[in-house]
Amino acid sequence: MHQTNFIVREPLLDPKQRVIGYELCWQQRDGQAIGDADLERLVAFVAEHVVDDEQGWLLRDKILFLEAVPAMLSLDALHALPPERTVLSLRVRDLANTDTRAAVQALRAGGVGIAIRGADLTLLGKNLAPFASYAEVRFTGADVAAQARTYAAAKQSALRMVGRPVSTWQDFDACAALGLDAFVGKLHLTPRPGNPAKGMNPAQTIILQLMQMVQNNEDVPKIEAVLKRDPALIYKLLRFINSAGFGAGRDIQSLRQAIAMLGYAPLYRWLVLLLATASSSGYSPVLMETAVVRARLCELLGLTALPRGEGEHLFVAGMFSLLDRLLGLPMAEVLDTIQLPTVVVSALLGREGKYGPYLALAEACELDSDLVASLAASLGISPHDVNKAHLSALAWAQNVAA
Repeated sequence: MHQTNFIVREPLLDPKQRVIGYELCWQQRDGQAIGDADLERLVAFVAEHVVDDEQGWLLRDKILFLEAVPAMLSLDALHALPPERTVLSLRVRDLANTDTRAAVQALRAGGVGIAIRGADLTLLGKNLAPFASYAEVRFTGADVAAQARTYAAAKQSALRMVGRPVSTWQDFDACAALGLDAFVGKLHLTPRPGNPAKGMNPAQTIILQLMQMVQNNEDVPKIEAVLKRDPALIYKLLRFINSAGFGAGRDIQSLRQAIAMLGYAPLYRWLVLLLATASSSGYSPVLMETAVVRARLCELLGLTALPRGEGEHLFVAGMFSLLDRLLGLPMAEVLDTIQLPTVVVSALLGREGKYGPYLALAEACELDSDLVASLAASLGISPHDVNKAHLSALAWAQNVAA
């Protein structure tokens, strides 16, 4: 099915707003049923692209939730996934079968997580611990907090509850306070209410100045002088250049050395990432991670059709496409403060121009949108290549140090 359909993702948050994992599934289009064989192919495709022979698990500390059926509990591809990072989601009625229960217990003994879909209060009152590590509870109606309170009262201490859909931060706070353990919803596109300050803070003003200087190819000593105005920026740059992911191979301790080692194009990309993370308004970890994944996905989607040098523009378009939410400003106001190429501005304001369709496609992969297929087709990108780029972007985002 990876040849004809598209992977969509939903992040899972813990009560501290951290992204603990992702739920990956095939997009359902036009009432098309997702068959058992399709689910097996998803596991195999994911294992192929997020597990590396040398580096191992590419998603670092993230857990993957994957829909499963009893027939695939002995699937060979499961052995390629790290058990402690893998959660298979089964329907409640699947556990009625004795053989399925035995297979589930064997997987649990090996460290694989099992999530039960369709759990109700009756089930939560029983001992599900031998068969499940998670129970998914679905909220209906407007009063999510009242429903969460009922579920929390029935919860077993050994069973972690995943609530869905939790689509507002108010509901998130209520559910977290009541003891739910993980949350799925649209919070990855929702600014976190809190600091009412809008616009650029002092750190972001300096970052913008540095971006302009890099774009203008200013001399290294001038860039160094501006960096020195913010000790936190110096610390972050040296930490980044000395990180295992960058692989400098030796300890870099001076700013001038760091800038020379990094180079102007990578320095600009790092500043783009930093501009968003320095937000003090709508920042939330999941919103930030979504921006990073989107930026990298935009870049990867354009690799085959666009000249290599244009990847940076696609990356900036993806990263800045959420900057309005992070800053609490309309996009037009954000762009008044940043000098960007016209084609990037067109993509950000109307998803138009050369880069607009790539940005729209990256967004559609997050939203389980029916536009994924038509956008990919218009760009001449196969479902296989979109899916491969999607998983690659997800892995890349886990290794970004900012």
